[in-house]
Amino acid sequence: MKLHSVFLRNECILPKRLDPLREPVGDGWMRVEEIPASVFDTMIRQAGWHFMWILRPSARRGFGITQDAATRRALISALRGVASRFNAAELDSIRISKYPGFYIANVILQSRQIQEHTSLDSVDERHPPVLAAR
Repeated sequence: MKLHSVFLRNECILPKRLDPLREPVGDGWMRVEEIPASVFDTMIRQAGWHFMWILRPSARRGFGITQDAATRRALISALRGVASRFNAAELDSIRISKYPGFYIANVILQSRQIQEHTSLDSVDERHPPVLAAR
């Protein structure tokens, strides 16, 4: 796993003609293969869409008898921690500690959002319901 790898939810919609190779990671997520976040961002923007950086990191810890097992567990847990309204994430950091007989991996993902429009507001947030006076 490389720093600045991009992860997409399975239902993430991408601009037309942008169909990178992906590999499944955990439930509901895929890793974009061989394209770091900075290059992916350029590709999204060239298509006229937006690859937004959200200030909601998801940090998790994983344990394993190998570095890979610990990292995978931490990553899958961190992906579960990404708020459901965001459709992408970027691997920001991995820190691995070795102990006798096991490893602990600390992973931080930055939430990202891929969309055609510039605003993160949902329809419900832009137009709050009108309450009838009593």
